[in-house]
Amino acid sequence: MTFNANHPILFIFVGAIIALVLAQSFYFLFKSIKRAKQLGIAKETIKKTISASAIFTIAPAVAILVGVVALSKSLGIALPWLRLSVIGSITYETVAAGNALEAAGMSAATTITDPSIYITIAWVMTIGIAAGLILVPFATKKIQSGVNKIGMKDKKWGEIFNNAMFLGMISAFLGYVFCDVGAVISGDTSGLIPVCVMAVSAVVMAICGLTSARFKIKWLTDYALPMSLIIGMASAIPFNMLLGGN
Repeated sequence: MTFNANHPILFIFVGAIIALVLAQSFYFLFKSIKRAKQLGIAKETIKKTISASAIFTIAPAVAILVGVVALSKSLGIALPWLRLSVIGSITYETVAAGNALEAAGMSAATTITDPSIYITIAWVMTIGIAAGLILVPFATKKIQSGVNKIGMKDKKWGEIFNNAMFLGMISAFLGYVFCDVGAVISGDTSGLIPVCVMAVSAVVMAICGLTSARFKIKWLTDYALPMSLIIGMASAIPFNMLLGGN
């Protein structure tokens, strides 16, 4: 029997897991509404809060959809759908899957037909992101307490420390973007493709931020991420043609 990353049984398993997550979401939604009524919060306020939250979840949902589409060629739809719908992260999942595919001698454009490679990639994507579930309950309180103490003693150093942690996280992904730039020396310009795509995404993000601040368009800030992702991915097509990517 030939392995199929889009086999119906995979969608059944994934659908069952996501149905459970949705059931939990609805459970806490109804509990929250009940508690809000007990506190005497007006029905209009409750409805407005629910509708506003629902509308603004569309923005990250679009970004997640982009990730699913990007990974669906090699991994099918079921696995990316699961990984990016529960506790997945588009910035982590795509990099983890890409590294695992590269280690197997494949690329994101390759359709996986070997179940052992498929399972390996699934484990790589899952174990890495699951580390947060283990570390957060035990380490977050101590780390947050230490950061708060620094901020209380010296507000300036507290801000510097927070910014340093954020830049450290970003640097991990920047290394992935610039790792093949050195190949330009030997005449291979394909290593510039991710750099150019990142630059386009950054420009789109900056334009959205400046436009939102200048014209007071609040919703544009929420949709800046999916817009930069989609436009950045679209720009990869001409960059591939121009710079000789595969």
